[in-house]
Amino acid sequence: MLKYSFLKQLPARVALLSASCLYLSSVQAQERKNVLFIVVDDLRPELGCYGSDAVITPNIDRLASQSVVFQRAYCNVPVSGASRSSLLTGAYPDISKGRFVDAETWSQKDLPGVVTLPQAFKNAGYYTMSVGKVFHHFMDRTDSWSEDPWIVSPASGDWALYNKWNVWKNEIPENELHPKSHRGPYCEGADAPESSYEDNMIAKKAVTELGRLKDKDQPFFLAVGFRKPHLPFIAPKKYWDLYKREEIKIADNRYRSENLPEQVQSSREIFQYTHVDNTSDVNFHREARHAYYACVSFIDAQVGIVLDELKRLGLEENTIVVLFGDHGWHLGEHDFWGKHTLFNQATHAPFMVSCPGTARGNSQSIVEFVDIYPSLCEACHVSKPSHLQGRSFLPTLKNPKKKHRDYAFIQWGKGVNLVTPYYSYAQWYDRSQNIVGEMLFDHRNDPQENKNVAGSKKYQKLIKRFKADIQKERTETLPLK
Repeated sequence: MLKYSFLKQLPARVALLSASCLYLSSVQAQERKNVLFIVVDDLRPELGCYGSDAVITPNIDRLASQSVVFQRAYCNVPVSGASRSSLLTGAYPDISKGRFVDAETWSQKDLPGVVTLPQAFKNAGYYTMSVGKVFHHFMDRTDSWSEDPWIVSPASGDWALYNKWNVWKNEIPENELHPKSHRGPYCEGADAPESSYEDNMIAKKAVTELGRLKDKDQPFFLAVGFRKPHLPFIAPKKYWDLYKREEIKIADNRYRSENLPEQVQSSREIFQYTHVDNTSDVNFHREARHAYYACVSFIDAQVGIVLDELKRLGLEENTIVVLFGDHGWHLGEHDFWGKHTLFNQATHAPFMVSCPGTARGNSQSIVEFVDIYPSLCEACHVSKPSHLQGRSFLPTLKNPKKKHRDYAFIQWGKGVNLVTPYYSYAQWYDRSQNIVGEMLFDHRNDPQENKNVAGSKKYQKLIKRFKADIQKERTETLPLK
């Protein structure tokens, strides 16, 4: 009789258990962390949170105070198209195979079919959105997003052709445009409304989408890509007015490094614009820095708009915020302008992660951008695809003093680069894969990378070890399984 009584109650017990499971599942879904993924084009780590007092960035510095700030974060290739394709697919560039090597990289062409970072989140039940410049080509891997990417001007094609996308606010006569590129001045500080600038439109769109995403019954992955401080250096006049040009300090190593291999050359990107005559002139150095700083402060204000809305909506406590520049940028060091080198100025980039439930503070551990994908997956309990080549730095988010990597592995042109806490070693190859150039900087004695000591007998044992590490990376790490 007791047995029969239990059986009669079984359906009710099953129903109760099922309801409990559904409730727990719902609670767990609500507790899944959102991701706000902010990428800033050509942003170098000249910020207050990186020890600089040159640039005014209160909003980024505010985010940094709530984050783990990686003081030694490196892109895996110093150019936008390739860098973004690499970090969003979680795979290294490979110069020997032509994978992720230049600005015009399409991830779907170089590495078709792999699950991208936002796609992994989409597959895990997240609502994924792209606002602004995220992939270099906004039509690259559109299957990563829950709806079509939103962008003001496309990243592909000649978006800076005068004045196709209203980049310049001041009217420029035809005869003052660049004769070959048909572009205008490399910088401008117009007295124009902030709302007429693309990055402000991106910030406002992100605000709108945050409000919409809050009302969905699923977690979100919102990627927001800002264009500035990418060339041309154009920002509203009020951000130029934050700085006094005569007080701006310029690089004190405006010369080519000693013993530098011929393979190392400055980027030619800035010469596609006008008002670029003598880039070695002190006045040009000061004007270019002024223009770049104005753009960074402008972007900082746009980041602030998005972060303020995240907080206002009550989403801050359950959202991981990631902010980074896609690579570094030379501002006259070694008389170089732009990215496209294996110098620290081009490869070292700002990177910070605010993750609820983890630590905050500075980390001196080396991280690579290829590590972003597996780290976010682990932090959000999203399954990691088997092709990923990075490694999760979640332990370092929990304890910023914890070591993550021995070195960063970077590639550009026909060269590869290892960066350790104390050294930067690079080598270049010919078509037969013979080493035809070497570069070693001892950061303990030469933090500005002014003297290549690869030819010194003192460092040959160290170089031998670096060569072995590079060979291991090229033969064991780069090939996709």
